[in-house]
Amino acid sequence: MRLLIVVLGIVVLLMGSVWALQGAGYIPGSFMSNNPTWIWIGAPTAVAGLVIIFLGLRAKKPTTKAEP
Repeated sequence: MRLLIVVLGIVVLLMGSVWALQGAGYIPGSFMSNNPTWIWIGAPTAVAGLVIIFLGLRAKKPTTKAEP
C-alpha cells in the first residue's frame, strides 16, 4: 500500500509540474502554453504530490503475523 501511495504522489507531482511549466511557457505546443492560469493550477498540484509522497513514505510498514 505504501508503494501505491508513493507512486500516486509521483504521478501527481509530475502532472502538476508539467502543468506549471506549460503555463510558464517552458513546454510549448498546448493550449496551456503561456497561460498563467495553469501555473496557479499546476504549482499546488505539484505540492499536493509532494505531500502524498511524504505521507506514503511515513506510513507504517505492514506488520506480519507471528507464526506459532
